[in-house]
Amino acid sequence: MGSQGGFYQSKEFLDLVKSIGEARSKAEEDRIVLNEIETLKRRISEPDIPKRKMKEYIIRLVYIEMLGHDASFGYIHAVKMTHDDSLLVKRTGYLAVTLFLNEDHDLIILIVNTIQKDLKSDNYLVVCAALNAVCKLINEETIPAVLPQAMELLAHPKEAVRKKAIMALHRFYQKSPSSVSHLVSNFRKRLCDNDPGVMGATLCPLFELIARDVNSYKDLVISFVSILKQVAERRLSKAYDYHQMPAPFIQIKLLKILALLGSGDKQASENMYTVVGDIFRKCDSSSNIGNAVLYECICCVSSIYPNPKLLESAADVISRFLKSDSHNLKYMGIDALGRLIKISPEIAEQHQLAVIDCLEDPDDTLKRKTFELLYKMTKSTNVEVIVDRMIDYMISINDNHYKTEIASRCVELAEQFAPSNQWFIQTMNRVFEHAGDLVNIKVAHNLMRLIAEGFGEDDDNADTKLRSSAVESYLRILGEPKLPSVFLQVICWVLGEYGTADGMFSASDITGKLCDVAEAYSNDETVKAYATTALMKIYAFEIAARRKVDMLPECQSLMEELLASHSTDLQQRAYELQAVIGLDAHAVACIMPSDASCEDIEVDRDLSFLNDYIQEAIEKGAQPYIPESERSGMLNISNFRNQDHHEASSHGLRFEAYELPKPAVQSRIPQTLIASTEIVPVPEPMYPRESYQTTMPSIPSDAGSAELKLRLEGVQKKWGRSTYTPATSTSNSTSQKTVNGTSQGDGASTVSSMRETYDSRKPQVEVSHEKQKLAASLFGGSSKTEKSPATGHKAAKASSHVVEKSHVPKSSLEVASEKATPAQQPPDLLDLGEPTATSTALQLDPFKQLEGLLDATEVASAVNGAPAASRSPDIMALYADTAAGIHNKNDADLLSGLSNPSVTNMPGTTAMPQVTQSSSKGPNPKDSLEKDALVRQMGVNPSSQNPNLFKDLLG
Repeated sequence: MGSQGGFYQSKEFLDLVKSIGEARSKAEEDRIVLNEIETLKRRISEPDIPKRKMKEYIIRLVYIEMLGHDASFGYIHAVKMTHDDSLLVKRTGYLAVTLFLNEDHDLIILIVNTIQKDLKSDNYLVVCAALNAVCKLINEETIPAVLPQAMELLAHPKEAVRKKAIMALHRFYQKSPSSVSHLVSNFRKRLCDNDPGVMGATLCPLFELIARDVNSYKDLVISFVSILKQVAERRLSKAYDYHQMPAPFIQIKLLKILALLGSGDKQASENMYTVVGDIFRKCDSSSNIGNAVLYECICCVSSIYPNPKLLESAADVISRFLKSDSHNLKYMGIDALGRLIKISPEIAEQHQLAVIDCLEDPDDTLKRKTFELLYKMTKSTNVEVIVDRMIDYMISINDNHYKTEIASRCVELAEQFAPSNQWFIQTMNRVFEHAGDLVNIKVAHNLMRLIAEGFGEDDDNADTKLRSSAVESYLRILGEPKLPSVFLQVICWVLGEYGTADGMFSASDITGKLCDVAEAYSNDETVKAYATTALMKIYAFEIAARRKVDMLPECQSLMEELLASHSTDLQQRAYELQAVIGLDAHAVACIMPSDASCEDIEVDRDLSFLNDYIQEAIEKGAQPYIPESERSGMLNISNFRNQDHHEASSHGLRFEAYELPKPAVQSRIPQTLIASTEIVPVPEPMYPRESYQTTMPSIPSDAGSAELKLRLEGVQKKWGRSTYTPATSTSNSTSQKTVNGTSQGDGASTVSSMRETYDSRKPQVEVSHEKQKLAASLFGGSSKTEKSPATGHKAAKASSHVVEKSHVPKSSLEVASEKATPAQQPPDLLDLGEPTATSTALQLDPFKQLEGLLDATEVASAVNGAPAASRSPDIMALYADTAAGIHNKNDADLLSGLSNPSVTNMPGTTAMPQVTQSSSKGPNPKDSLEKDALVRQMGVNPSSQNPNLFKDLLG
């Protein structure tokens, strides 16, 4: 230590850190840092600074940047340090630039050459420092400069370099997938690396690739299962253990990958059942990392094709989570329970008291997670209890973002599972009253339509009662001091339509309330507009009923105010109100009939009533209207002749680009066909005309459309748009999306076997009657998802939580694999015990298949049941160099033939297909016209589309 200070830093630097740590205010800290900045500016510009001093100055600059101050004056010195020959100085420079600069900084170009040189260094520490900088600083434009060197480092003898090279390629793929799409096969090769660290790093890019395209990696299921099995059996060295768990982070990543690969695929999922069940049994739940692995197992089980024994094991783990005193474990249990009830809703019933305890927990995060669970398990029998709880919680919080989410969920559940329209209206009133400004305006429109349409049946008395109750509740709510704008719009509309319909309230009462609303919310023009229209409806209904209309003084003053309003909308509504009051009863009844809000209005979109006027104008010399699509010359060919004369009369310059000449194509159309196409070229009034002949190219057998081209031999350049050749897809892709599910019988048996009393480890405490009643309300009744009877006002909406299918159709890969495999007694994959026999598929060496090391005869013989290795392959035996990490030395070494460099570069590796796109320009009007005309002449079906595969959603 001494005068140099600790960690080889000067005493001055240590005093700086100490003074900043002892600062009592932000102002004092800023004063110290600003003094340090001035000192560094002066010292860093001195000539011939020793390397040790410069390294300390750069570290102090990093400290200043971390405190939020600007140290950009020293960036160039950090860049210079990356060029130094000293390893310590170079690594300090790389560390500083990765913290100082971003990928778009102007100084990046100065270190690209240095990175290229360091990637070829003989010192692997220098190479690692350069690869770290590559991951942080290389952008999409500079990827090609370092990509070849990064590819070469995949075969470096040091495992640390290979791992960082994988990370660099992964970063390149995230930045620009197209630049490394041809290198994706290298990730498959590195999955067979001798070092577990390199293999673990390869799982990260493979996870992203599989998430984008699952079907391309189905062949790796056996490989991932084999790796996970050997990791779980502690085949790795002790160096990879974390809290006595064997490589838990590799296990978690593998479980995430298997969840993707097994989703909706029964055949792939069956290969995973055994290893996932082993992890459930052997995993230690006494540590946080063990619980993390168990949680990931539950996520995997909820994603793959359901298995009753795995569901039972997952339910047992969830029970332990919910019984824990730790809020974190309770949170994980609630989240995992929400995943499992998608497959079997009955699983939640055995944990109902635990869910209620979490709902009443003071921890707000746990309470929110519990509301998410209740949202997923809502049905028509418990919707009232759940929505009431959610609204009460929404009222109690101040977070507008989460309040919006809760309000939208309440609205969705009320629309989908409402037991009655009266309850729906009361619920919407509460939501609008407390979160009206946060609700979508469409919700207000749906509420108004519900009140207008009623029950959707022929029961007029029930509809009248519904509207009367709505009017009463709104008149009572108007006494509140402050209401949201959207809610006031609904109130004004309902009072205007049905305020006096039942005779309980007089017109003067309703109009007085509406005037009070317009006066109280004078700054909201939308509310004033709704109130004005409601006043007009009230007075119109009174006039139509031949009752005397007495306008209140406040209504008269409101109308006079609106007549002079700067808002044209409010002014027009006031003039309409004034005009309606002066009409007789018959006219008013025709203009505004009572209870006509649900009647359809016929709209003449063609404006046929103007035909006589248009014909008269054309006879007087007016030009006919040309639609916009025909004005651009894209659709109707017959109008080009009319446009020809029009364009010839306008002597103006045209500024379109020259059209590129087309290659000559021999005509194959009979002369009679050419004469009948009636294709007229775009007129060119300022230049000599050329005659065009149409030709029809041969129609490919796999294409669904014919393309008409022109002969352009000897044609001079002309004004016009550039040629456009649309890229036509020759194949239609169909996709099949499958959803996990289980049969009802399996679900019933699973639930019956999983019944367990809540919190059996704790002393038995008598549960209160209120809590039992709440549990019965939340979890009682039928467990199947139900919906309220469909009415005329509600559109059918899909449930936000989907009950998984009980049967998943087999994919084409499964059918093909079943045909290729001879009939034999399959192993019991549902038995999670130790397997007694290995299946034929496991006799193949998965990593030799991966590397393409087996020829066709070996694969065929293995598939046909030829004898293979008697022992299961061991991928991880090479990983352990110490005897402590090896539990079974007699296991076969799966990678014994893959450790040399010549094997890793075998040509059998599968590569990602490359997609090439031809560049094209804007559309050519004449090409489109010619193609359209020829298609109509020949009767060719321009396109065909395969029907989409069906999707099963069990509500």
